[in-house]
Amino acid sequence: MKRLAALARIAAHSAWNRRYSLGLMLLAIALSSALLLGVERLREGARSGFSHSLAGTDLIVGARGSPITLLLYSVFHLGEPAPNLSWRSAQRIAADPAVAWTVPISLGDSHRGFPVIATSTAYFAHYLYGARQPLRITAGRVFAQPFEAVLGAGVARDLGYAPGQRIVLAHGASGAVIAQHGDKPFTIVGVLAPTGTPVDRGVHISLESMEALHLDWQGGMPVPGFAIPPELVSRFDLSPQTITALLVGLKRRGEVFAVQRRIDEAPGEALTAAMPGVALDQLWRLLETGERALHAISALVAAVSLAGLMAAILASLDTRRREMAILRSVGARPGEILALLMLEGGGVTLAGCVGGLALVLLAQALGADWLQARFGLDLASAAPGSSGWLRLAALFGAGLAATLLPAWRAYRLSLADGLNPRL
Repeated sequence: MKRLAALARIAAHSAWNRRYSLGLMLLAIALSSALLLGVERLREGARSGFSHSLAGTDLIVGARGSPITLLLYSVFHLGEPAPNLSWRSAQRIAADPAVAWTVPISLGDSHRGFPVIATSTAYFAHYLYGARQPLRITAGRVFAQPFEAVLGAGVARDLGYAPGQRIVLAHGASGAVIAQHGDKPFTIVGVLAPTGTPVDRGVHISLESMEALHLDWQGGMPVPGFAIPPELVSRFDLSPQTITALLVGLKRRGEVFAVQRRIDEAPGEALTAAMPGVALDQLWRLLETGERALHAISALVAAVSLAGLMAAILASLDTRRREMAILRSVGARPGEILALLMLEGGGVTLAGCVGGLALVLLAQALGADWLQARFGLDLASAAPGSSGWLRLAALFGAGLAATLLPAWRAYRLSLADGLNPRL
């Protein structure tokens, strides 16, 4: 133990004498380990954020098609518009004895790049996110009549809106706006609390408001020379004809497969009843290739850093051959020379791993709330998971392996070669 402690002191003094070059290697290893851990944490946070965007909903019902497409468009507002289902079918599903509640969703309009979500007041009562948390109004109230809007926290923050202001909606999603509904402005009556989900980026209106906007439209275009002023829309039937999707909550979750089968096999309109959890699993399987590519890139960065460490130790050996020879002359055995080099390389690698972990934890502590609010990434967990620790262990093992070659070369150097180096 005394000889090992002596070797450790010698290794520490030797590393301090070469602190500038080894410091750069330590920084490179710290950054590469932070990248390895950061990619894993972002992957886990993205999965958690996606899965927590919708809680407590047993089925999402839409027109016949891909469950992933239905989920992405109706909940995350991503991808191409999904076909609509009829209001008659939505009412039939709501009347099913196994169904506890339904929330209709109608999409298609936007405001300055933010999607407009037409729904009912049941949305604010039954839409849950995260650990089954309900939506909260932080300012104002829920809409109660046509041409009133409730904003997500992200819309209000980014555009500087507050209750009482008036806004104009546009027909068409972001990037595909056809026309402005300038003749029918909306009054902001409420702002939702931040959720870190797509709800934050939505402008919420009633289904009746969506119908009122398009009373004087036909075939997706305004009728030329024909306009219905806002004060007259109440004279018309504002019941929706179609909606984009229907969120369904059941009285007993054990009946989900039976209700799904009834909806999928119902005669008449062809519908798809998707279970959110199953659709998300299918989505992540599709994204596995991208995840593997990110892991490969971070592993390559780590490999380059470790190769630099090995190159730095190898390059220093020629200038340290006399040092090794002196150690041999005072009684150091060849195995102790090997251990000395391994201690140096292992110490730098371990310090780099610890530094990378500290960088990730610091970035997580400073940016978790911002990433949750902006991108819905759930980074609440402080320590890395089992996969993160395995990556750190693998990096440390690879660092020891990278120092093995220069350590073996030092081991092979003879006393005579050290005292009389060949040029």
